[in-house]
Amino acid sequence: MPSTTALAPSLEEEVAPHVADFYRRSLRALRDAGIPFLVGGAFSLACYTGIRRATKDLDLFILREDFERIAALMRQHGWRTEMTYPHWLAKVYEGDAFIDLIFNSGNGVTPVDARWFQGNCRSEVLGVPVHVANVEDSLLSKAFIMERERYDGGDIAHLLLARAERLDWASLLDRFGPHWRVLLAHLVLFGYIYPGERHRIPEWVMTRLSDRLADEAHGPAAPTDRNVCAGTLLSREQYLHDVQQGGYVDGRLTPASGMTEQDVAVWSQDIEAPPPGVVTGSDTPAEPSGESGAGEPRI
Repeated sequence: MPSTTALAPSLEEEVAPHVADFYRRSLRALRDAGIPFLVGGAFSLACYTGIRRATKDLDLFILREDFERIAALMRQHGWRTEMTYPHWLAKVYEGDAFIDLIFNSGNGVTPVDARWFQGNCRSEVLGVPVHVANVEDSLLSKAFIMERERYDGGDIAHLLLARAERLDWASLLDRFGPHWRVLLAHLVLFGYIYPGERHRIPEWVMTRLSDRLADEAHGPAAPTDRNVCAGTLLSREQYLHDVQQGGYVDGRLTPASGMTEQDVAVWSQDIEAPPPGVVTGSDTPAEPSGESGAGEPRI
């Protein structure tokens, strides 16, 4: 059963009043229309960890098939909508304030599906009752954000510190699937960051992942993996040399990701000058400084 979590204050002090009013009206419109959505980003991080930080956007996870209905609803309220990146992100604008509608990750690996809407905590964000994205899904989304200007490993460490005993670890391992090495890397770093908290990660989880690593060390890479650079699933910029000049296959163009060549081209083209507020990483749009999201969408 979903739980009502005693969450941190919903960033009333960190959001400008006129922006908070836009967010509040949008949340109520979606709630009243019965369209499923989940709150993520800085708001959900505050919910689970108590860490408060200013944010320039509101991140909402939605199902891709609901976008057209949401866009029509937003336009009825006088707000502008935009399908910013067809493979993962749309936006709603009121003046210079905006909301990110997220239905995948920037690397095309973590599409939002029905599993995201199971067992969500209920809380109030800016005074509006909402459902918050599960920690497991937040971890999955943030795990792949490793840009030079934006790395979400700190968020992952704080989520683990706050919620490790309450995570559905079996589900988390299943969700990472073939990307289990990324999860293992973050868990190893958690033990480094908080050496006195290593015991909070179940022993069976570390054993299972370590055994997989050992098994791989004793065998050759699969033929389909030998010429692949999966670094592009972690950073859209830092491994372009490998795929453009090094002869490696772009990991985003393998079955690991749902991206097309056109998606990759558009996502790469905007590296130098992303649209205002757009995330520069694989999670959520970021602020020019890289703090907020892409920034996040900070998920």
